[in-house]
Amino acid sequence: MSRLRVAIQKSGRLSEKSLEILKSCGLSFARSKDKLFWYGRDFPVDVLLVRDDDIPRMILDGVCELGIVGENIASEVMLERGSESELNRLRKLGFGHCRLSLAVPEKMAINSITELENARIATSYPALTRYLLEKQGVKPEIVELSGSVEIAPGLGTADAISDLVSTGTTLRANHLKEFEELYQSQAALYGRANDISEEKQTLLDRLLARLEGVMQARESKYVMLHAPREALEKITELLPGVEHPSIMPLEGSDRIAIHAVCGETVFWEHLEALKAEGASAILVLPVEKMLA
Repeated sequence: MSRLRVAIQKSGRLSEKSLEILKSCGLSFARSKDKLFWYGRDFPVDVLLVRDDDIPRMILDGVCELGIVGENIASEVMLERGSESELNRLRKLGFGHCRLSLAVPEKMAINSITELENARIATSYPALTRYLLEKQGVKPEIVELSGSVEIAPGLGTADAISDLVSTGTTLRANHLKEFEELYQSQAALYGRANDISEEKQTLLDRLLARLEGVMQARESKYVMLHAPREALEKITELLPGVEHPSIMPLEGSDRIAIHAVCGETVFWEHLEALKAEGASAILVLPVEKMLA
């Protein structure tokens, strides 16, 4: 029987959520003694736990069919390997958000990215940084570092840095200021760009259908309420991401019950607007599973 292998980060900011989303798809695993290979019990998908920057390479080299990794790392590896090395991004996963930004010393006066022409830029993402800057007509001198990029300007080994930024606390601690965002990234499921066997493709399609259901459920809410029949059209317009709600008469009343799956976030402002149109007994519930 064919099996799929999916590589995820063994430790780090994407590890826990990557495993969580696989388990949400109904996958369970028997762990090996070294804990780097997990055998899929109820669905023929096995997990490899590896370094995050090894994940794109393992997919490209045919070690595994799938991988969950940050878009920044996938892009870096594809640019590093050249145009023939392409990964197929199958689904963005909605976690692990970060941005690759340029940062310069706080005292540096700079008004335009073009002023970084021929500047020394320290980064752990040399290929991606060079590509993004050259797209804007800037040719930098890349100083490749594997870590502690933020200290390079203070040591005099770089004029600026290109690094992942979340809160900016590390930049401020090193007397740097974020100058320009180059790239937005999040975790995504990647696969091979070339064909896989028909049997494995069938497994992949089943897994993707489950994943899509999980993602839709996380982004959706089930709303139940009572309302005047004449307010149905207006209330449907107010429910975010709803086209055809379920309508049920309420016995002994001229009001109706409306049930709907909202495909967008339901805010307090939505509930207040619904109440203003005569809605009552409004309930908003999470959706655990969904299959279109």
